[in-house]
Amino acid sequence: MAKKKIINKKSINFLEKYLNNAAPTGYEWEGQKIWMEYLKPYVDTFITDTYGTAVGVINPDAPFKVVIEGHSDEISWYVNYITDNGLIYVIRNGGSDHQIAPSKVVNIHTKKGIVKGVFGWPAIHTRTNEKEETPKLDNIFIDIGAKDKEEVEKMGVHVGCVITYPDEFFILNDNKFVCRAIDNRAGGFMIAEVARLLHENKVDLPFGLYITNSVQEEIGLRGAEMITQTIKPNVAIVTDVTHDTTTPMINKKKQGLAEIGKGPVISYAPAVQNKLRELIIETAEEKKIPFQRMAASRFTGTDTDAFAYSNGGVASALISLPLRYMHTTVEMVHREDVENVIRLIYESILKIDPNKSFSYFD
Repeated sequence: MAKKKIINKKSINFLEKYLNNAAPTGYEWEGQKIWMEYLKPYVDTFITDTYGTAVGVINPDAPFKVVIEGHSDEISWYVNYITDNGLIYVIRNGGSDHQIAPSKVVNIHTKKGIVKGVFGWPAIHTRTNEKEETPKLDNIFIDIGAKDKEEVEKMGVHVGCVITYPDEFFILNDNKFVCRAIDNRAGGFMIAEVARLLHENKVDLPFGLYITNSVQEEIGLRGAEMITQTIKPNVAIVTDVTHDTTTPMINKKKQGLAEIGKGPVISYAPAVQNKLRELIIETAEEKKIPFQRMAASRFTGTDTDAFAYSNGGVASALISLPLRYMHTTVEMVHREDVENVIRLIYESILKIDPNKSFSYFD
């Protein structure tokens, strides 16, 4: 595939709509519908499961099965406690960052619709320099303008309502995509673009391809755990985000070095099958796709782990998209990295031969 631009105007419109839609962990289905609508022309059929994972399938009758996967959920909050004077305390739904909460606007999702709120914070004038309180889970709170608990409940807000940030997609300096939930709806976007390219280039795959958008990754890879048992794949290439470590206050000796604009990040980890990883690296080198390397310790912390250790062991690998400011509302990625992840997944699956084993003993 020539190195022409992959992302077009239709792609950007889909990405914007897909990112802007709220799809917190456990409530992913509206986002999945947007994703499936975009993917529909490029696949033969769909699989969905009880908790909302969606899979577009090409060649559903083929015995050899390859998964390309991202996850669809975003971090959020739950209403946990409502005070008598109408303020709301929260608990996490995924790895939500308490330090970024003060002064953020929020959407509380209720049966009556969205209720707006703000994370309040005491004014600088009222705080003492000697003992500055930092934002913590037990001192951040949401104000929805209600005078008491009864008014909160009349507005439709109750314990268990899920809370998201409304921050929307924009492009910074022509080539940086910024939004909340790029972790990891960028993954769903990129695997959908792989399916589009396969369709547009009239590629006839010698195996079944399962374009998988899993739910509930942010609370422990749960959607991938479920769907891998349904698909029972032979191979899984997972894409997620990883940290750009070039911004301030990040320890490269601990986190390693990765940088936006320098290409996809290929992981080394026990869950990553070495033969499959080398196939991906050889593909990148052959096709002159820039890439970076990352070492994980015991686990990748991504859906790669769930696929690898399922069904008696599935050859799995991880291709990550470098991202700045993870789990904030200004997550940032480089457009060229997005295109190169798409390109690397596309070119790598073209090299998978269903007649060749990934076993180390063959």
